[in-house]
Amino acid sequence: MAGTGENGLDLVLAQPRGFCAGVVRAVDIVERALAKADRAVGDPGVYVRHEIVHNGRVVADLTAKGARFVEILDEVPDGATTIFSAHGVSRAVEAEAARRGLPVIDATCPLVAKVHKQGQLYAAQGRTVILVGHAGHAEVEGTLGRIDGEVHLVGSVAEAESLDLPADTTLAYVTQTTLSVDDTRAIIAVLARRFPDLVGPETKDICYATQNRQAAVRALAEVADVILVVGARNSSNCNRLREVAAEAGRPSHLVEGAEDLDRIDLGGARTLGLTAGASTPEVVIAEVIAALQRRTPLRISTLPGVIESVSFPLPSSLGHT
Repeated sequence: MAGTGENGLDLVLAQPRGFCAGVVRAVDIVERALAKADRAVGDPGVYVRHEIVHNGRVVADLTAKGARFVEILDEVPDGATTIFSAHGVSRAVEAEAARRGLPVIDATCPLVAKVHKQGQLYAAQGRTVILVGHAGHAEVEGTLGRIDGEVHLVGSVAEAESLDLPADTTLAYVTQTTLSVDDTRAIIAVLARRFPDLVGPETKDICYATQNRQAAVRALAEVADVILVVGARNSSNCNRLREVAAEAGRPSHLVEGAEDLDRIDLGGARTLGLTAGASTPEVVIAEVIAALQRRTPLRISTLPGVIESVSFPLPSSLGHT
């Protein structure tokens, strides 16, 4: 890591950063399912379809505790506890699990499930549904597979402009939860201009964690010379945080862990900002800070910001162990 001086660095931490309530719930579900399986004689194990959240450290830690991660249900043996990831799954996946009689625990984030219900409601009203999101993302694939009727995926202003539908089409939109109001505003503005009969969820229905973390990064960009985002490269919300920092005019870097710091050039920065995506565990954040401290003296402070108190209940099948 180049660019640190003898006098050290001011390290400013964003608030909030790291795990959101949906991620906490999903990880708790896997850990409790593992504990329950350990007490059952002859239990065939706990299988998770897709990464429970997009963070390799979380997946590795849960794997070490006995969880097995798969991409398709064909890899799950009969009778094994099957957990759907926080991103949600399509009805086809759900139906396949039911056909096989797999004992399922659904770790879909409640805010993702809310998007599913909104889309289903709009479709039931006879509206053509627009899903604003990134093609190929696990959450998007799940949402597309849960809405009946006509659904179009739109990922950019250009795609909104080129959407081939009559101007009088009755439309509704829902959005991927890892996109904020700011991320989707321009796309929705194009849709509203082109299709007057357009409805969508209220702003308060947008994922609170996405909004809060992006707002915190913008505040961080006002005081930091360079910004580090701690998180996985395959995490949509982590990549978006890095982009938000760059859009605010600050050099920004996505680091998966302390090992990535060697490739970072701080360019003579005096104040370093640090945040983390909603799927990044606190232990990884702490390791990055410790690695920075080993290289240069740090004066650490935390920006004022939203203190999140949201929590989501666990499925009743897991009890309160």
